[in-house]
Amino acid sequence: MNTNFLPDRVFFIIPYNSIRLGIFTYQTKIIMSIQDIFANWRSSAPYLQSILRMIAALMFIMSGTMKLFAYPMGIPPDGGTAVYFTQVWFGGILEVFGGALFLFGLFTRPVAFILAGEMAVAYWQFHAPTSPWPIINGGVNAVLYCFLFLWFSAAGAGPWSLDAALRKKEPIPK
Repeated sequence: MNTNFLPDRVFFIIPYNSIRLGIFTYQTKIIMSIQDIFANWRSSAPYLQSILRMIAALMFIMSGTMKLFAYPMGIPPDGGTAVYFTQVWFGGILEVFGGALFLFGLFTRPVAFILAGEMAVAYWQFHAPTSPWPIINGGVNAVLYCFLFLWFSAAGAGPWSLDAALRKKEPIPK
């Protein structure tokens, strides 16, 4: 990242109490350079990837619990659950159990690919016939989840996952 347009140092005014003078004064200290801030931010990307995976999985699981258990609410308009062995019921199964695997980061790449496919089918079968625009047909979540899962199928789960923990325990082949 080109940071030539930014100043070399960031100055913060840090308040402290002066005991000798008994008054509230300020002192200026150099805390961190701009380049250090960007370098530290870039190094946190894998951990933010793990947090994104976990938050997306929790939101996705709630879609499934709505279909299977009517929790936190049932399927509109009557608030019920999906009929067994229908396409919506299978979608709920994928959302709850696939979302749980995704939450813990276990088999993340294949699970994310399957869930991306589920969201693509959900969009094209249920949302797109209404209107081509996701904001009008209510398909924004399906599109976002589809591409988010597609990205995770390529990028992996991140360092805070069972995939990463299991990968560390495998012996390195010689």
